[in-house]
Amino acid sequence: MRRIIYWSVGAAALGGAALAAVIAWPVGSAPAPIELEGNVDRGAYLARASGCIACHSNFEVGGAPLAGGAPLETDFGTFYPSNLTPDPEHGIGDWTAESFAKAVRQGIGPDGEPYFPAFPYPFYAEFSDQNIADLWAAFQTVTPVAEPAPEHDVSFPFDQRWGLKLWRAAFFYEPNTEPLPDRSDAWNRGRELVRGAAHCGACHTPRNLAGGRDLGAVFAGNAELPGGSKAPSIRAEDLEQNGWTVSSLAYALQSGVTPSGDAFGGSMAEVVREGTRFLSSQDREAMAIYLFDAEVGGADDIVKEEGESAERKTRID
Repeated sequence: MRRIIYWSVGAAALGGAALAAVIAWPVGSAPAPIELEGNVDRGAYLARASGCIACHSNFEVGGAPLAGGAPLETDFGTFYPSNLTPDPEHGIGDWTAESFAKAVRQGIGPDGEPYFPAFPYPFYAEFSDQNIADLWAAFQTVTPVAEPAPEHDVSFPFDQRWGLKLWRAAFFYEPNTEPLPDRSDAWNRGRELVRGAAHCGACHTPRNLAGGRDLGAVFAGNAELPGGSKAPSIRAEDLEQNGWTVSSLAYALQSGVTPSGDAFGGSMAEVVREGTRFLSSQDREAMAIYLFDAEVGGADDIVKEEGESAERKTRID
């Protein structure tokens, strides 16, 4: 009996030490100074492409742009996109360009705490310093809103921020947006947008029980989006079977109208309304070209490239 007690006490002490180590485990790295001059127009364009306005604005209830978004109801709880206006108390007015860079590219707040992955920061991990400078310049022009976004409504144990460090170690991968030399400029631009800023895989890829993307089914669709919505497969063969073409997909990203004459609903309607319709026709076509190039950038290549990323375990933590 005494030995059992000793073993129980020892196991409890070891578990406590392990938990303390995880809690104390620092994540993220200090970004280099952002010294480039930002361009407001480029930043506003990138913000549209990245879904910042769509997610962080609750227009349906009369909310101001970037003052905080509509609730995202998930199996882990309800998340409320934050206030990104330059208000110093409730927004990002007291941030620096460097803390902004760390938040966008690494998913780490100015207080050093990791963000919940409802914020799709893994897709922004390869944003350049110029991208960050442009975004930062654009956000400074937004009208400040002195209202806090609601607190996340997440129950135990998902409300424990230290647990996100383990999540990051398992599921935070760089997005593989670098251009490939044997591909066309349009294909590479589409790859950059689809895999990066536009973060198409955030919705169109199924997730496991821990909320990590299934890298073996990239772009294969997701039947369990927040709020009960669904995202269909956007793999080349599935798009073709459903009557899509490069031109009709590019047009849908502008208009929200599908080849059948129907209109996008749910979150995709919001993506078009607040995001992709503001992109250039060249960028919308590039996204379609990338998704449709089954021989060199379609479903098989996508899975292979994502799988290679998983094998490399290339993470930012």
